This record gives sequence, C-alpha cells and structure tokens, in this order.
Amino acid sequence: MRKCGSAVKNPFTNFFSPRLPAISCKELCLLCWIGGICLPEQLGAMSTVWLQVGQCGNQIGLEWWQILTSESCAHQESDRYPFFTRDGKLSALAVDSELKVIRKLQKQIKRGVFRDSNIILGQRGRGNNWAYGYHGVRSDGEASLLERTMESFRKEVERRDCYSGTVLLHSLSGGTGSGLGARLCEAIRDEYPLGYILSVTVAPHQTGESPLQNYNSLLSLSWLQRYADGVLLFHNDDVLKKTSALLRNTTAAVPTGTQPQISFSSMNTYIASCLAGLMYPINMFKTGSKLSMGMEPWELLRSVCPIPAMKFLHTAQACKRGTAFWDSLASSVVHSLPRESPSGYPHYSTSVLAVARSNQDDSFVHSQNSVLLKLKQAYRCVPWNPFPLDCWIDFKNIIDPGHHSHSLTVCANHSSAVDLLKWVMEKSRIMYEARAYLHWYWKYGCEEEDFRQAFDTLHSVINNYGSVGD
Repeated sequence: MRKCGSAVKNPFTNFFSPRLPAISCKELCLLCWIGGICLPEQLGAMSTVWLQVGQCGNQIGLEWWQILTSESCAHQESDRYPFFTRDGKLSALAVDSELKVIRKLQKQIKRGVFRDSNIILGQRGRGNNWAYGYHGVRSDGEASLLERTMESFRKEVERRDCYSGTVLLHSLSGGTGSGLGARLCEAIRDEYPLGYILSVTVAPHQTGESPLQNYNSLLSLSWLQRYADGVLLFHNDDVLKKTSALLRNTTAAVPTGTQPQISFSSMNTYIASCLAGLMYPINMFKTGSKLSMGMEPWELLRSVCPIPAMKFLHTAQACKRGTAFWDSLASSVVHSLPRESPSGYPHYSTSVLAVARSNQDDSFVHSQNSVLLKLKQAYRCVPWNPFPLDCWIDFKNIIDPGHHSHSLTVCANHSSAVDLLKWVMEKSRIMYEARAYLHWYWKYGCEEEDFRQAFDTLHSVINNYGSVGD
C-alpha cells in the first residue's frame, strides 16, 4: 500500500467520481484504506467549479479571488488545489450580459490566472428582468449565453479527475444574476445530478433597487429551493449594517454619530470574507500529507442542511487582532442575529456550524465549550436535533493573514430566512394581484404557471421553517 499522497493514477476517474459527493471526506479516506489504494495529489484540485453570474456575482467573485490570489498572503501550495487546475488557472467561470464588471475583474485579478475561455459575455443587458435572463435573447444575432456557459462548464468539469459540485455566486434582483443564474442552476442539476450546488446569493435592499426586484426574488428563490442543495443568503440591508459597524470600529476619522460612507466594494468584501471563513481549506479535511481535499463547501452542506426542505442559511462573522477573547467574538457574532420575527415569534436553528481561525494560536480549544454553549443558546438550536452544533478549527486566518488575528464565522440553518421570504411573497402578491409589470414577464416567455409555482414553493418553505421549533 502506497503512502497517502503518492503519485498514482486516480482510481476513481470515470468510475467512482459521480458518486463522490454522496460520501464525506472522512468516509472517502476510510474507503481508500479498505481498498488498499490512496488519494493522488491532484484529487483535491478536482472537486469544485466556481460559477459567478451577473454584476453582483462577479463583484463578489472579484473580492473572493483577490483573497485567494493575494501575494501578501503566504498561501501553501497544498491549499491552492481546490481552486486551481493543473495548468495554474482558476477553476472558475465569469458570466455576464455586460462588459463593465468583467473588465474590472480582468484588470484586478492577477494576469493569466483566469482562463480566457471561461469568461462568457453577452452583447446586451437583461433589463433587471428574471424572464429575460432565464429565457435569453430571442434572436439569431447573439449565441445563447446559456449554451456558451454550459459548454465552458462542461470543459471545466472534464479538466478534473473528480467533480463534486458547483458554488454559484449571483443576486436575486438583477436580470442576469436572478434569471440566468436560476436557469444555470437548473441546467447544472439536470446535466450533473449527483454534484452538489451551493448558491451564494444576495437579496436587494428593501427600500428598492428596481420595480421588478420582488418578482425577480420570488422566482429566483423558488428555483433555488427546487434545484440547489443549500443557499448562503445575504441581505444587502444586513450586510450594509455589518460593514458600517466594522468601519466605525476600524476608522477613527469617522465622527461620532455619523454614518461612514459604505461602498459596494466594502459590502462585497464582507461577503467574500465570510466565504473565506467558511470555505478556505481546513486542516481537519486534509490528507495525511496535508493536501487540501477541497471538501469544505460540501461538508458545510452536510452540517447545516440535513433536511432538503430547509436550505436557507444565515452567516455572520467577527474578527479581531491581538489577544484572542473568543467569548467576546461569539458575542459580536450573535449581536446582530435576528431573535424573533416582526410579528414576535422566536426564531430557531436546525443546525449551526462555527469555524474558528487563528494565526498559530490554539486558544480557541480552551474556550470552545463556552463559545459553543453561547452559540447554542443564542441561535436557539432545536431540541429534536441531538447534534445541532458542529465546529471546525484551523490555525491559519486567511481573512487577516498579515497580523496576529482571529476570526469566528458562524453559518446556521436559521428560521430568520422566513422574514425575507414573507416580505418577498407579500410585496409580490400585491403587485401580482394588481397585474403590475407582468407584461414584461409575458414578453420574454414567462407564464402564469411560473408565478403560481413560485408562490406555492415559497409558501411551503415558510410553513416548514415555521414548524421547526415545535
């Protein structure tokens, strides 16, 4: 039996890889031990395809890849495997119907890291219209964005020895992010039914970004419930508050009582920071030779999405430099957690994952029990789940690598998602009954049945979350 990590041909190629997502990283290692074979060094590099769609998805992707390709951070070569293919290119696709954000991505990400064939551009926008994004342009003058994306996606999957799933970055409101994002989610599920799909999606400000945003959110959320395995749901209003609080704590130049100026870039940086806290390689998921398996997104789903009917996830994060006071970080995380609905009903969590990262500091181990108890109480873990809390620890804080820093990132399957769903349902229902703006959806191929199914799907999700505390 060879040592783990020795250079051998992947024994799962073209045979076992479609079933890999069905087992955990630990189970895979056990299988290798029983079978007398070992994992190749390249297997960890062949797990996830990152797909960023629309303006918002590509802006988040820009911040995410800047973290992953930063020269100021001493990335271990073994930690690069989940994100890069053998030729040194990012295993990512950038899709948009307009040029502006993609051009910025090409300028700011290290030259040559993004594969040119994985940048898919349209010739016109999608008018903030889900139907236009989903059904596409009805003309022979522009090749289908969907077809071109799926062809590039297929080639990216074939570059891997083992495809485990897709992380989809997009928004709920824009025509490309919501409509094309939903269509891609559906197409990937149909073409690769055994691969996971984790959606990282952003809901618009409630004050309004577009008159069609509630319809777009309704339809997009419905499609995600049907085709994705989990949804990391960020709300622009919540992200704005958290980013504002971070700026007040770190910028002395902001006068007391005034609101600091928050850019979209700062908000996207916060979201990317949460992704890094959850999905950057964790030591416990590495092989004996310290090779990253790239299983963090899928172990995340196994931890916090045990019930397919409930897959909307709440994420919060706190960071600190200097001496680690983990109880204080836990208090910061739960401070902004919604404790009850607008109507006064308490929120509950079916499951919670806490990820603690600290630069060469094992102090969290000594505080672990008190921190997890505080999280369990604050998140109101349901009594019927015997193991509602999971905890990952890593001794490298990629979020703030240049300093002696600590971060605590918490992801919970939390019933506060219902608050957003109810808001979207209520606003959409009022507009729908008034027949407002519907002609824009009929024009691009939407039908009455699409809306009826969307209302029914979200109503079912709301009922499921409403019963978790019983």
